Amino acid sequence: MVAELSLVLILLCVVVVPIAAVAFARSGRAYDEIGKGRFAVDFDQGDDAEHHEEVRQLVEAKAYRQARRGEQPVDVDREVERLLKGEQTVDADRPAPPADPEATQIRAEIRQVVVAKNESRERRGEEPLDVDAEVDRMLAEFD
Repeated sequence: MVAELSLVLILLCVVVVPIAAVAFARSGRAYDEIGKGRFAVDFDQGDDAEHHEEVRQLVEAKAYRQARRGEQPVDVDREVERLLKGEQTVDADRPAPPADPEATQIRAEIRQVVVAKNESRERRGEEPLDVDAEVDRMLAEFD
């Protein structure tokens, strides 16, 4: 039994390991070819007219959806120009995007902890904490 196992182990080392080594040595160039075959997605930068047309199509679709919902559709030409210039939008309906998404996520997690702490305090009969003030205090401890 031991002799058969040692024979298999020796054959494995003598036959399979050299084949794997040759395959590995020849595959170095294969990693450079990833994403460059005939099925690769082409991310070439098109001309400005093509980009302008794509943005216009997206804005027209947005205006169409707004009109179907009964909302006031956006002015397509003005919105396309604003997007191509890179200006930020300020909608009264939507809050401005957060400056730092990571800080927003941390603040939300701390808020969840404070809300859970308040629920625990209420079950014990204690007065709940002011959530926003407690969140600000906990964030100040980390700074």
